[in-house]
Parts: sequence; C-alpha cells; structure tokens
Amino acid sequence: MTVSYTRTFSDIADRPVAVIGAGTLGRRIAMMFASRGGRVQLYARRSEQLAEAAEYVAGALPAMVQRRGFGEPGDLVTTTSLDDALADAWLVVESVPERLEIKLPLWEQIDASAGPEAIFATNSSSFPSRMMAASIRDKSRLCNMHFSMPPEYNAVDLMSDGHTDRGLLDSLLAILPEFGVFPFEAQRECTGFIFNRIWAAIKRESLSVVAEGVARPEDVDGMFKINWGMAAGPFELMDRVGLDVVLDIENNYAQEFPYLPAQVRDLLQEYVGAGKLGVKSGEGFYKY
Repeated sequence: MTVSYTRTFSDIADRPVAVIGAGTLGRRIAMMFASRGGRVQLYARRSEQLAEAAEYVAGALPAMVQRRGFGEPGDLVTTTSLDDALADAWLVVESVPERLEIKLPLWEQIDASAGPEAIFATNSSSFPSRMMAASIRDKSRLCNMHFSMPPEYNAVDLMSDGHTDRGLLDSLLAILPEFGVFPFEAQRECTGFIFNRIWAAIKRESLSVVAEGVARPEDVDGMFKINWGMAAGPFELMDRVGLDVVLDIENNYAQEFPYLPAQVRDLLQEYVGAGKLGVKSGEGFYKY
C-alpha cells in the first residue's frame, strides 16, 4: 500500500513530534515544536541530559512564545525509551552527534519502531539524508531538515534524499512556519545544503586567520559585529554549537573535499583535546 505523506497543519496539530537527541540543538528543536500547544516527545539515552533539556525548555519556552507573538507553550515529555518517544508521532527529527556510526544504527531502530505514516527528518549538519537511507524501507519518507540555532536563528534547510515524496516536502514547507521556523529547499543534493555550506566557508576562514596567527577570536568576532551588525561572531557561535560538533562537521567536509586546510581541524582538535568544547563545558574560544 502506498502511503501519502501530504499533511496540513490541522492534520498534525494534535499529534506529537518525536525529537531524538537532547543536546544543544535537539532541545531547541523540541522547544520550537512545543510552541503551538502540542506535545513533544524527547528521547536521549542519558537521564541527566534529558533533565538539562527539560530545564532549558521550561525556562525559555514561555518567554519565546510571548516574544514571538503567537502560539502557546505545549508539553515536553522526556524519555529514555525510543519506542515511547516514537509513539503516534507524525514527525521524527533525529539530532544526534554528527557521526554515521551513531546515526545509521539509530535510523534502523527508528524505522523498525515508528508508525508507518511518520515523516522522518535528520538534523545532520553536513551529511545528505541519502547516506542514512540504507536501512529505511520507504525512502520517500526521509529528508534533511537542518535547523540553524533556534529561537535566535530560525531558517531551516530542507533537502531530499533523492527519493523523498514531493508531497512530504511541500507539506513541511507549509507547516514549519506555523512553529516559527522557516524552511528553504535545496534544489539538488549538496553536502551542507544551502546555509550550512556557506556558513562552513565563513567558519573555515575565520579559523584559518586565527590558526595562522593573523587575528584573535575576539578580533574576528568584533569585526563581524561592527560590519554586519551581528549579535555574535563566528567564534561565539561555534562555542554555542560545541567545538566537538564543529570538528566532526569539518572532518566530514574534509573526507569529501580533501584539499581543505588541515590547520582548521588541527586548531579545533587542540581545543577539543583539552576539553574546551564551548558553552557546554564552560570554556572554548571564550570562558563562560
């Protein structure tokens, strides 16, 4: 039987969203989907990470909804059971570390447990969803859905896995703005999609001028703030994402584009090796 993945907001308003992964982005994604009065089921293996995510959402969601001017705080349910997280979900968003050895077996589990009409989306920062489709029986239900850093930065990259149902993509293009995030569709497969590919180049050159001793992180950030009116520069933003995540992403790019400068990854590795991961560890390029 052919499954239709075409939806409207009214079709899904009373059904939960499953977010798989409760890290820096996972908890923010969960908050956005909890901003229309509905239910989000947030999964992680570690209870302490779920507790941190729940505390973040409880503290940030009411103010975000009030500032945005529409919606209402919904329910966030945290669980260490993947089956419970997937129960009755209309949408499953995976947001786990940027490593295929983690993502691939997880997607096999998701495919085995999720309902047959659930839409699948990976929040991968660089991998095309095609690379996660091997264990998914119906490849037309999977796509890339990469969030920037909501609620501050609310653009979303959408991209097909090469087989994604057209109705699914059109539905997400229409539905996601109801949650205060705004999708843009890549017209062909691209590592890094649209925004993340451009942002990767900015990060890479920013890291290069620091690695070469041309500038300090605060110099680069200061110039971005003055020239472009940014609230945070590239190094502050990398600290928010997590330097371990930034390094994983750069390693992925380097596998596909081996000509990329190694000094960028070497600099990141110095910080990660010293346990300086950014905001989440209390120190990265800056101290917190």
